[in-house]
Amino acid sequence: MIAVIQRVLESKVEVDGKIVGQIGKGLNILLGVVKGDTQEDINKLINKIVNLRIFEDKNGKMNLSVKDINGEVLVISQFTLAGNVKKGRRPSFENAEKPEKAKQLYEKFVEEISKEVPTKTGIFAADMKVFILNDGPVTFIIDSKQL
Repeated sequence: MIAVIQRVLESKVEVDGKIVGQIGKGLNILLGVVKGDTQEDINKLINKIVNLRIFEDKNGKMNLSVKDINGEVLVISQFTLAGNVKKGRRPSFENAEKPEKAKQLYEKFVEEISKEVPTKTGIFAADMKVFILNDGPVTFIIDSKQL
């Protein structure tokens, strides 16, 4: 499972011109499900994300987590994170999990992370417009297989 997390002042996602998810200060999470991902990948990724100290404390030092600041998360499914651009000019998505299983794991990720922090989402497999006001900018790519 691959996540791109961005520290944001606000973020929202629209589908067909309507806002379906919106947060204030917190994390925008773009989530890609890779073949072979399991509940263990979800657990490792969530534990890392909600406890990662990337928000500034009163001294301006990155020392606080999204939980510490009572922040929110916006989780957006993004299968292209599993894309491979090594060969040629057209990405290969053979590493992306099949849509049915990817949706199950995505929904389980959302269910589990919402137990830790207030969570909003986009719509799985929809054509979404994501608006991100990145704070910093601060962006990290986390692969559950490397945790």
